[in-house]
Amino acid sequence: MGRVISFENGALASLRARVAAAEEANQDLIAFARGHSGAVASIHEAVLAAIEAEGFDHLIHVVTQDWPQILGLDAVAVGLHAGDKGLRADASGMQFVDPRLIDRAIAPFDGVVLRSVDRGHPLFGPACELIRAEALIALDSEPPLPRGLLALGQRAAQGFETRQGSELLLFLGRVLTRSMARWLMP
Repeated sequence: MGRVISFENGALASLRARVAAAEEANQDLIAFARGHSGAVASIHEAVLAAIEAEGFDHLIHVVTQDWPQILGLDAVAVGLHAGDKGLRADASGMQFVDPRLIDRAIAPFDGVVLRSVDRGHPLFGPACELIRAEALIALDSEPPLPRGLLALGQRAAQGFETRQGSELLLFLGRVLTRSMARWLMP
């Protein structure tokens, strides 16, 4: 005589596991969307602050002094190279630097690099010892405008969502490049 085997318990357990996995994925997606929305809002606020700058020096002040609070960062630095001059700006002010420092920083990439580091980029100056995650954004423009690098740093190590984060940071770099051109072109 045959025996009836019940698949109900196994099927029910499998269904419960799939529903739990779908719920977890849904919560991860909601968390990502909220974080992405916050990042977009921060970038928009930073862009508006740059647009409102009243001159090149004020723009550099906004970027190095205001953007860290707006973007939730620990350090922001800018390196620019035009002709035979190099300039580095961070929270401590502006300094002339060897333009080769800027050239070497720009050379390895186009666009945006997001990475975890043991020590931040030299553009951060004294703060480089504290930086554990950085975003380096190329500032490309045609001569006579300067080329350069925008460096954003955090003390906390960070796992990066490169696709969406890179697009937002690239936009931020382009706005900074165009804002500089507004004040540097005759």
